[in-house]
This record gives sequence, structure tokens and C-alpha cells, in this order.
Amino acid sequence: MKSCITGKKAFITYELAEEALLEAHRRYQYGRTSGPVAVYHCEDCGNYHLTSQGVMNEKLARYLAEGKGKRDQEAYHWTEKMKKKGR
Repeated sequence: MKSCITGKKAFITYELAEEALLEAHRRYQYGRTSGPVAVYHCEDCGNYHLTSQGVMNEKLARYLAEGKGKRDQEAYHWTEKMKKKGR
């Protein structure tokens, strides 16, 4: 992952940024109306960033509509909890 002069995390391809978008929703307890919702191309660095503004990314919308977001959040939560317990 690269960085941008804007200070934002930069992804070299749209696909990597889109996967990071889904991962962010797995990791954090975002609701449907919070957190990053889309990917955009940055004119400053030429890479891609996540944004909480604009129209929701289609892949993210499908992911949330199918209920995978909540399921994956729960799985992530328990995985992290077990990692801490095993230390």
C-alpha cells in the first residue's frame, strides 16, 4: 500500500481499493450509513482511495444486502478475541 500527498492510504489498482473497502466493513462495526462506501481515482497521486461520500460501491452494496457484512464482522470479532486469549 502506498501513501498520497493528501495523507490518505493509496491503492495502486481499483480492485485492491475495492477489496480494502470490503475489509474495512469486515473489521469495523460500520452501519449502512457510516464508514467508507466507495472508491475513487485520485488526481494527485494517480492511485485509488476510499471515501465515505457519494454512491455506494455496487460490490459493497451486494455484500451488505446479502447479510455477509454482519456475519463477517462477527467472525472477525471472535477471531481477534481468540488471538488475544491465546497470547
